[in-house]
Amino acid sequence: MSFMQTFLHQCPLVSGAFNQSLPPLKFTVKCCSLTFPATVVNGSVDRKSNERSEIRLGLPSKGRMASDTLDLLKIANLEVWFQRPKDIVRKLLSGDLDLGIVGLDTFSEYGQGNEDLIIVHDALAFGDCRLSLAIPKYGVFENINSVKELAQMPLWTAERPLRVATGFTYLGPKFLKENGLQHVTFSTADGALEAAPAMGIADAIVDLVSSGTTLKENNLKEIEGGVLLESQGIMVASKKSLMQRKGLLDITHEILERFEAHLKALDQFTVVANMRGTNIDEVSERILSQPSLSGLQGPTISPVFRKVDGVVTQDYYAIVICVPKKKLYKSVQQLRSIGGSGVLVSPLTYIFNEETPRWNELLSKLGL
Repeated sequence: MSFMQTFLHQCPLVSGAFNQSLPPLKFTVKCCSLTFPATVVNGSVDRKSNERSEIRLGLPSKGRMASDTLDLLKIANLEVWFQRPKDIVRKLLSGDLDLGIVGLDTFSEYGQGNEDLIIVHDALAFGDCRLSLAIPKYGVFENINSVKELAQMPLWTAERPLRVATGFTYLGPKFLKENGLQHVTFSTADGALEAAPAMGIADAIVDLVSSGTTLKENNLKEIEGGVLLESQGIMVASKKSLMQRKGLLDITHEILERFEAHLKALDQFTVVANMRGTNIDEVSERILSQPSLSGLQGPTISPVFRKVDGVVTQDYYAIVICVPKKKLYKSVQQLRSIGGSGVLVSPLTYIFNEETPRWNELLSKLGL
């Protein structure tokens, strides 16, 4: 399962099984094969983009950030278009898409700093990787451990430039030029670049790195100062569309709020337990004496009413707290130690707090 697919399955905003307390939303899927009634465009783009009323979101159609999830972003009047990541950026620029989810690396490579492209959310918590320069561990590079040292090597001349294999033909040259490497040639390639130095067709590569295992397997190393950028999934938008397309700003606000609320809720659990006690103050003292039971702002404590011999009594209290996954078992142990029983655990869907700062940042970028 890809990073994008994992995120879509986890995120209730884009999954068919999200908290039903939030209203259901409608959607149309484009540019993919479907097994249920829907309009399919098979990759063609409506060139009359300025005349359309639907709002379009672009999602990667394949690769490590792809997803075959069809219950996706069910926002009224929103079309979901599955596209190649680089085409999402290009179609945002052409006006054929309004919103998109891509990796920061793709956005930076194909957006090239265009002022009409705005990052709406810069950390969607999937697709983590880095764009990095890597060189061999052996030969003339054996003692080269930084970009500065690489640039100072007398070996690179106009007649014998440093040969770099990369699919990032904008970011790669820009980075090396900024770091003092004047004599460089680039060969464009997609796929497994790691073998290029061993095959003798390149001296170095600029490519995406996740764990670094593939580099090690090919006797390559990253060097100090050689990371071009740290990347993960981001949501981007066309500034022109945000300003001009009716309803887009409101929908973007809702998507942003839900993403933020869901990301806050990742790896958080609601823990509910019953606890015998004489009064609410006495119970709260017991709970707050345990460091893992404080919750977000503090525990919620409510009386439990039950009939004993025909008489309504109030000698139990229901405890509700929010607990990080890594502290779950410890919290359950602490609840038990102070008399908690009947412990129920369920994952959290959303945590809505105050207005997300990213929304105010977006409005500032738009001059609103």
